[in-house]
Amino acid sequence: MMSLIVGIRFHKGGKTYHFDATGFPDLEEGDYVVVETMRGQQLGQIVVFVDPGGSTGDQNWKPIQRKATPRDLVLRQILEGKEEQALAYSQQLGRDLALEEVKFVSAEYSLDGENLIFLYSYDGKEDPDLSEFLKRLGDRFPEHHVELRRIGPRDAAKIIGGMGACGKGIRCCTEYMTEFEPISIRMAKEQGVSLAPSEITGMCGRLRCCLMYEHEQYLDAKEGLPECGKRVNTPRGEGEVVRLNPLQKEVHVDLGESGVQKFENQEIE
Repeated sequence: MMSLIVGIRFHKGGKTYHFDATGFPDLEEGDYVVVETMRGQQLGQIVVFVDPGGSTGDQNWKPIQRKATPRDLVLRQILEGKEEQALAYSQQLGRDLALEEVKFVSAEYSLDGENLIFLYSYDGKEDPDLSEFLKRLGDRFPEHHVELRRIGPRDAAKIIGGMGACGKGIRCCTEYMTEFEPISIRMAKEQGVSLAPSEITGMCGRLRCCLMYEHEQYLDAKEGLPECGKRVNTPRGEGEVVRLNPLQKEVHVDLGESGVQKFENQEIE
């Protein structure tokens, strides 16, 4: 029998994880299933079917346990309400223990209720001392196995949600981004974006993810354009390139006493 591999998400906009659905050939995209993960038993939704002959075909994926029942869906809704209460308690406990620099962003129950995991973000290089915090959580939730897991600032911003730095009503990472790509200051420079922190920093305190959206287009558009600082000849004399407008194929040249003037790329040598 040919393997049936599916991609599953546990949260809207979350990362896609692959599982073996060979034992359930009637599953369709959009169906909810129950799987076993590192965080215990979880309810996830099928978002894609994967070509078993592709790069994922030779890996030993965990099998789907079963198709979710109406009871599973109701239970997940009940657990979401309990997660909100657990998160509120953890945040208050953090304030009581003077853990101001630690941001507790999520509480997650496994579907079977055995595990309760708290996700937190912390900007320090070393892990904070959360021993007393974990002890208090264990006392508060004795019927669950309680764990703490540290996540990065981008992941924390994605979970918290809210308005983007650009004014967009929902942050891109929360709305649709499933993976975080590496972002560099060079991307801002290539696009001529101001390097002021307020212009290139997102709500997570890191470089904005949108800097990568048009990066490739800018690189392509700069093909054949002179570099800033280069001396060039123009119809109005020789000067130094001080600024580029790659998308318009325009070159701004400092002509000395004549000031900075704009030229089409084909006009300069």
